[in-house]
Amino acid sequence: MNVFKFQKLKMNLRKWISLGLMLLSGFYTYAQDFSNMPVVNYANPQEYEIAGIGISGVEYLDQGVLVNLSGLSIGQKITIPGDDITAVIKKYWDQGLFSDVKVSISKIEGNKVYLDIYLRERPRLAKLKIEGVNHSDEQDLLEKINMRTGSQVTENILNNTTNIIKKHYIDKGFFDVDVNIVQQKDTTKANRVDVTIKIDKNQRVKIDDIIFKGNQAFTDSRLRRVMKKTKKKNWNIFKSSKYIQKDFETDKASLIDFYNENGYRDASIISDSIQVLNDKRIRLYIDIKEGDQYFFRNITWVGNTKYPSELLSSILGIEKGDVFDKSLLDKRLQSDEDAVSSVYLDHGYLFFQVTPVETNIENDSIDLEMRIYEGKQATINQVIITGNTKTNEHVVRRELRTKPGDLFSKSDIMRSVRELAQLGHFDPEKINPVPKPNPSDGTVDIEYDLVEKPNDQLEISGGWGANMLVGTIGLRFSNFSARRILDPKAWRPVPSGDGQTLSIRAQSNGKYYRSYNFSFMEPWFGGKKPNSFSVSFYHSKMTQYTSLFQPSSSYMNVSGASIGLGRRLKWPDDYFTLYNEINYQKYKLVDYPGYFKFANGTSNNLSFLTSFSRNSVDQPIYPRHGSKFTFSLQLTPPYSLLENKNFKNATDNVKYNWIEYHKWTFKADWYLKLAGNLVMMTRAHFGFLGYYNKDIGPSPFESFDLGGDGMSGYNLYGRETIGLRGYENSSLTPIVGGTKAGNIYDKYTMELRYPISLNPQATVFALTFLEAGNAWYDFQSFNPFLVKRSAGVGIRAFLPMFGLLGIDWGYGFDEIPGNPSANGGQFHFVIGQQF
Repeated sequence: MNVFKFQKLKMNLRKWISLGLMLLSGFYTYAQDFSNMPVVNYANPQEYEIAGIGISGVEYLDQGVLVNLSGLSIGQKITIPGDDITAVIKKYWDQGLFSDVKVSISKIEGNKVYLDIYLRERPRLAKLKIEGVNHSDEQDLLEKINMRTGSQVTENILNNTTNIIKKHYIDKGFFDVDVNIVQQKDTTKANRVDVTIKIDKNQRVKIDDIIFKGNQAFTDSRLRRVMKKTKKKNWNIFKSSKYIQKDFETDKASLIDFYNENGYRDASIISDSIQVLNDKRIRLYIDIKEGDQYFFRNITWVGNTKYPSELLSSILGIEKGDVFDKSLLDKRLQSDEDAVSSVYLDHGYLFFQVTPVETNIENDSIDLEMRIYEGKQATINQVIITGNTKTNEHVVRRELRTKPGDLFSKSDIMRSVRELAQLGHFDPEKINPVPKPNPSDGTVDIEYDLVEKPNDQLEISGGWGANMLVGTIGLRFSNFSARRILDPKAWRPVPSGDGQTLSIRAQSNGKYYRSYNFSFMEPWFGGKKPNSFSVSFYHSKMTQYTSLFQPSSSYMNVSGASIGLGRRLKWPDDYFTLYNEINYQKYKLVDYPGYFKFANGTSNNLSFLTSFSRNSVDQPIYPRHGSKFTFSLQLTPPYSLLENKNFKNATDNVKYNWIEYHKWTFKADWYLKLAGNLVMMTRAHFGFLGYYNKDIGPSPFESFDLGGDGMSGYNLYGRETIGLRGYENSSLTPIVGGTKAGNIYDKYTMELRYPISLNPQATVFALTFLEAGNAWYDFQSFNPFLVKRSAGVGIRAFLPMFGLLGIDWGYGFDEIPGNPSANGGQFHFVIGQQF
């Protein structure tokens, strides 16, 4: 055979192979009539112009989109046979959406060709089922997988589903999860499949040990303590030892931060690995490169013209020879409340910048140069308030310490946030002041973003006191508006928005006890200065009962009214307030023994109260820092010293017609943020009830009643109820002459508090406490260190429409003479329901 014939045979063979490949690729349609198929000379490829493109075989997908996906267009010229058709088929296969792809010629007219693209869609989901897990996990996985009925089942989706499931269980400590996905045709619908995901979690994998390599400065045990979430298995059941990759990565970063904080600025983790010991245990290996430990040496300041370097170094608080800690340096320069930046920001230097530059590293010492850009002082242009949907804007603005035209001050902004939180109308966790600088003109706008929270209360509750169940109904509107009372549109349900407080409350036990209270308080009396005005009226009647629980003719009536004025002071600082009040009470007792020094008669109590306070706590519901101090004196005129009478042998009606006393109290609370939101609260309270005339002695009213939860379940005027957990109510009050008479008391408390929820709809925190206190009749028996001690745990919940609720369990360590059951384990709680 000559060369020419061999080449011709080779060319024909190549053409036939190409024809076979095109046929296998689907260059014809199912059930196509070959007699009507246009004839194409595959041995002689020709160029055609596309006159039409049709899509067949699809049911759900948009045909226009599919045509565009082919890359072909009407009027385009292609070669048939050729690479153009092969490229079209490849594009559709790459989508992963089709199980069959075929391209055919439906018609040829001259040099124009009409193409038909046949596509068979992958099956769609008919039903999805997960086996091998509980119902809760099944619901979680269905939400994460997000495979909807009718969606296509592709290889990509199945692979992604497998990865999602494995990650879900790896995060829970199941390191070796088997996932098997089974597809089964649905016989009721065409091109549908049922998908069953079979899961075998196997055993939860736990960490047998964590082994460190390369650590010289710190022991393995110290480094393990730094890893807060990745723990080796030991006796401590409160520390989980399961392996979670995300937590492990976080803990590795914590290791490096720990080294950096201790001067090892070049520390790094060279490698980490996992050794599988068995199907339940793994071992972690961490190889650390510590590097050298560095120390601060010389710190110099450049660019500071407003404050001397000595002052800035003192504020920075970092001494030569201190361990080099970049995070500490950043805090002392920028983020701490008393940082260097605060000195500038408090005096208008909003555009202040400080950049620490390492100028020299010699052996283990680092010299730093603090390069300062002070900029110009910025003045406040606008103060913008948003989010106050209920509270009127003037109520917010009068509490702000930032006014247009003032110099910018960071401390004034933080103080404004504190004052807004103290109002109680806004969520303290979401008060967000946002400075908006305008460098072009040296001004700044300050926007206070607020979120209103409900703080009105409708109380319907029950409590236990004086051996009876007492029901309470009350209304307290903490954002009332008296000026809008006559506006019908303002009653939704009551006029609100001006920050006033209106309270109406009634308590009753039917025939035995009734009490009514009304009070009103305006925090800005006159509207121009923060001078408060308050007024209250109250009346109660308590009737004694017989052994058959029938009301008797013995009763006690108490009626009273008070009016008070308070004002904020600017000295010694503007956290101080002074409050003065005039109070009148009338007591009427009819055959009512056992409570006071007399059982029959009428007494009048006209007193003046002055209270000097300082309150710097950051917020009222869950304070984190600050303190409260209150020193108050309540006194009556010394009637007996103004009259020329011998009261030694006078009757009770004469002695106590106008009661006289002077009452001194001191209360101090401190709040200290320890770590995160963990807060320590310490408290010291002291009270003394004195008298003017020894022939009359202590007043029968206004004494201190110590012990228990501090709540009697009803209002008992004439005594101040003081709680001390771990002991029965009133059990620490001395009894003199058959009646309780606590004229001196002290009380000390320490609590550790941790929030469970800081949501304004339900602020909840747990606490543990140590407490001690006692009450005495007079100074002769008084010993401030002879106290009754207790300890316990509790929980508090603040619900906007209910107020603060609590339950404590306390254990009183010291026995009460004559009352052996008064101490020991005691629950203290109030049960109620509000709507």
